[in-house]
Amino acid sequence: MMPVRRRGAYLRLCIASAFVLLGLTASACTAPEPSEADPYTFDAAKSAVDVDTPALRQQKQSADIAACPRSKTEATPVDGGLPDLTLPCLGGGRDVHLAGLRGTPVVLNLWAQYCGPCREEAPLFQRLHEEAADDLLVLGLDWQDTNPGKALAFADELGLTYPQTADPEAATRAPLRVSALPMTVLIDSDGVIVDAETRVITTYDDLTQLVQRELGVQVSG
Repeated sequence: MMPVRRRGAYLRLCIASAFVLLGLTASACTAPEPSEADPYTFDAAKSAVDVDTPALRQQKQSADIAACPRSKTEATPVDGGLPDLTLPCLGGGRDVHLAGLRGTPVVLNLWAQYCGPCREEAPLFQRLHEEAADDLLVLGLDWQDTNPGKALAFADELGLTYPQTADPEAATRAPLRVSALPMTVLIDSDGVIVDAETRVITTYDDLTQLVQRELGVQVSG
């Protein structure tokens, strides 16, 4: 039989361990608050992936992919908004300061050429771009992709002409809580994230209803 003194210490240890486990369980069941990301600007000179070369610019031009949108470079992030990250335009062009995308609702789709389900939903975003370009911005984000040439070929094959940024270093992973692709983030005209869909969007009706419900943009077509 265990001595009384040792038995008491053992019981106290078990109780303490139970509280720790309860705390860990509670943490696992409760979604953490978004952490503020440090300011980040993609540095082509230090990156192993080059998303802007003469060949890539030619490839982008041949695919008729739109120029990346203008963004407010000095804008500070709003509460619940996009992070203070500046990403390059896939295939060359102006950089995009995510926190500076203001004034127009944004549908941000994270994808990659190695992502099978992304191929399924990408044409839906192209249709949205064609039918609602006056009311919102459809913006692609080629995520953690080491082959921008294949990414541009992917866009060209599917006829994707909406603008495309790139995040080869996955700087958006933590602030946007990226765990898998595809992912779609909806941002209102004030720059606030109103929804994040971590699933494949399978129908155009699903996409337009999502845009109408979360951004108040009615899409006809």
